Amino acid sequence: MSDGRGTDAAVTGAGSRVGEARRSGAGHPEAGTQERRGRPAAAGGCSGPNTRYWLAVVSREHVRRGVELGIAQANHGKRAAVERMRPGDGLVYYSPREGMRAGPPVRSFTAIGAIDDRPAWQAGPQDGGCFQPWRRAVSYRAGARETPIEALRGDLEFTRAPNWGMILRRGLVELSPHDYALIARAMTDE
Repeated sequence: MSDGRGTDAAVTGAGSRVGEARRSGAGHPEAGTQERRGRPAAAGGCSGPNTRYWLAVVSREHVRRGVELGIAQANHGKRAAVERMRPGDGLVYYSPREGMRAGPPVRSFTAIGAIDDRPAWQAGPQDGGCFQPWRRAVSYRAGARETPIEALRGDLEFTRAPNWGMILRRGLVELSPHDYALIARAMTDE
């Protein structure tokens, strides 16, 4: 179980009922169905006294796939990353490149949305292999446009640090409400 701050207890191993249920998706509201498509977030986006804002660093091709499926996945599918997110939290994706380790530079915010009120779940094996990423359901904002980080860099709080590029290497970082609002306005005209 996660404490919500990134630490996990050991996942039960193969062969146990709990381990099998996690691998098959049993117990998840969408188990046995095709993963859902993204839908627009409610007008006004995310706000509230306990709302947190996240910046996930993911290749553009993986962001597009996540938006298509209506899911969030971060830090190479690690459970702790998606369990830090709570329903109503805001999520922005920054894509440094087109592909995971290849392709042309993108250096843009590529998607924005809000975490849905559903628990994190472990997906079944991907592409016939043994990779089983942890995911959260997300309502992505329809019509959001990619926004180059350079256009906002002078106004963002997280880019004021001299080593802000190294901070992004963490894969998932918490954003200030100021930075989230600035990025949201640039991507959606809200």
